[in-house]
This record gives sequence, C-alpha cells and structure tokens, in this order.
Amino acid sequence: MTAAASLEQALENSDLLFSREQLDTEIARMGREIDTALAGERPVFLTVMHGALIFAGQLALAIRTDLEFDYVHATRYRGNTSGSDLHWLRRPEVPLEGRTVVLVDDILDEGHTLKAVRDACVAMGAKRVLLAVLCTKLHARRAEGIDADFNGVNLPDRYVFGYGMDYYEQARNLPAIYALKD
Repeated sequence: MTAAASLEQALENSDLLFSREQLDTEIARMGREIDTALAGERPVFLTVMHGALIFAGQLALAIRTDLEFDYVHATRYRGNTSGSDLHWLRRPEVPLEGRTVVLVDDILDEGHTLKAVRDACVAMGAKRVLLAVLCTKLHARRAEGIDADFNGVNLPDRYVFGYGMDYYEQARNLPAIYALKD
C-alpha cells in the first residue's frame, strides 16, 4: 500500500469535524482574545513545529499586536499515532527573560509536550506563558497543570488529522480537521 493510498483510505474512514470556514472564524476570535489579553504588550510568538505551522501563521495574522517571532521543535510522536518521551530538536533563540510568551500549538491532547515546552520557557525567564491551541481534545487524561489560555475548537477523543496535524507524517496541509471513525 502506498502512502497516497493510505491517506485516501484514512479519509474514507474519517468524519469531517471542522471545515476551513469554521476554523477561520474561530482563529479570528482567538486573535481578538489574545489582543485583549496582551493589552499592547509585545510578546514572543513561539510556534511549536511542525504541527502548529499552518495554524500559527493564520493566528499571527489575526493578532493586531506587534509580535516577535521564534519557534521550537519538540515532539513526542515522531511520526507515530501515540506519544513517548519528549525529544527536543530546537529550543527558542529569542531571549525570553522578563517577556510574555504566546506559545502556539496545533492541539492540546494529553499536554505533556506543551507542559514541557511551557516549563522550559518559564525556566528561561519568561514572566508568563499564554498557551494558544487550535484544538483541545476532550478526555480525562490531561497532564496535571496544563490548560489552554486560548482554544479554537474542542475535539472528541479520537485520532485527528489535518490543519497541521498529521496522519503518519501525511495530511498536515488538509484545510480541515478530520477524525478517524475507528
């Protein structure tokens, strides 16, 4: 089976959860909420790669406050559908000392990755870290002490992909969010 056939089968066995239009509306709302929370403060806009790339670009355009950009690359999934230990590929380079950080990721699932990245930002001297996620998966397995400050949409406890989230390193560029039926 080829990768294209695998993705085609996944799409056939999936439900469309949120369309591009629905996500556009929620991301615009999030931008307004973040502007209000920042009250004119210039934060570090820190994107978690690769998953948040698509969402972060759109969210940044929805925020009117001036932003300083950087990114991190940390993962627990490494192409799989379930996570393991955190693996750092790149830490932030912009000094975080005394700054507000808007930490942007595609999904808050169990939260171990985001919690580790958030804690690293605090250890680097960030005065506060605001978490902005495109979606939050609804279940009772969340790591203690991690919640989104800004959330686009809530998802069922199923395997999801599209809009930055991958299906075996495929489908990140799908303009909607899908969930496998099984």
